[in-house]
Amino acid sequence: MSAMVPRRILLLLPFLTSCASEAPKPVEKPKADPVPKPVDETRRFPKAGLVRVSLVEKELLGKDFMPGGNLAEYKRGQQTYRLFLVKTFTPDRAAILLLDLKNRLQNAKFVPTFGGYYGTDAGTPVFAFTKNAYLLGVVGLEEKEADAVARAFAGRVA
Repeated sequence: MSAMVPRRILLLLPFLTSCASEAPKPVEKPKADPVPKPVDETRRFPKAGLVRVSLVEKELLGKDFMPGGNLAEYKRGQQTYRLFLVKTFTPDRAAILLLDLKNRLQNAKFVPTFGGYYGTDAGTPVFAFTKNAYLLGVVGLEEKEADAVARAFAGRVA
């Protein structure tokens, strides 16, 4: 009878090995959305009052979730303000960045004429909106002034 046991095991061996589970595959981390390397978009900024345009490699406006982009400084009389522009691969990605920024603003309110948000960041007024695959914004102007500047800026962005 002991000779029968090994034979039974040998007969069952193909079935036993086919039922064996494979070792679990390591879970791959989802890749972050690719972010285009910022390029000089100076041509898209209004020229009146423009002091300079800087190319920021990453963390535009000092925000860890923001990719790089263009940051323009303006001076009008004694008043200074900034415009920013971030080009993403898709309009969806620009919208996500807008929502991330909105969530960091204090007292953020929806501005329906732009589909954007106006609020403050550390006491500084910020107005941000999207146009196609771009995230644009005005930093340092009160809402009414920011609206007028944003309209001129948006007209220069495809």
